[in-house]
Amino acid sequence: MRLILSIPLFLYVLIAANVIMMSGPVDQSLINVILFEFLLPSGRAIILTVSDAFILASIFFLYIETFKATRTSNISIIDHALSLLVFVVFLIEFLVVPRLGNTTFLIATVASLMDVVLGFTVTISTAKRDVTFGG
Repeated sequence: MRLILSIPLFLYVLIAANVIMMSGPVDQSLINVILFEFLLPSGRAIILTVSDAFILASIFFLYIETFKATRTSNISIIDHALSLLVFVVFLIEFLVVPRLGNTTFLIATVASLMDVVLGFTVTISTAKRDVTFGG
């Protein structure tokens, strides 16, 4: 159960992005499909596309991963290593796969990078406070 909790949430974004962006005709991207539309009290219409949903999910997952980084157990090391691996896959796919070379995937890649950097930073800061010297 603890190993399941160490799975980086950005892995789900990566899998979903690969499934959605790699499916469908080459000339028609599924990331531009409108999910829903709603009106603000001002009368302005807000249109949410699949691309916007990926960006919102990346921001939300980054928030949750920040809290996961505050753990100081051995499982957090596995979590950080897997987060780094997920970022490397994001980066390689962004650079090499033409259908993933878009702004939405770039933002998700940068959010994954921030997850790695933030995870190591928070863990190191938390570990410094947990260490006691002297007796």
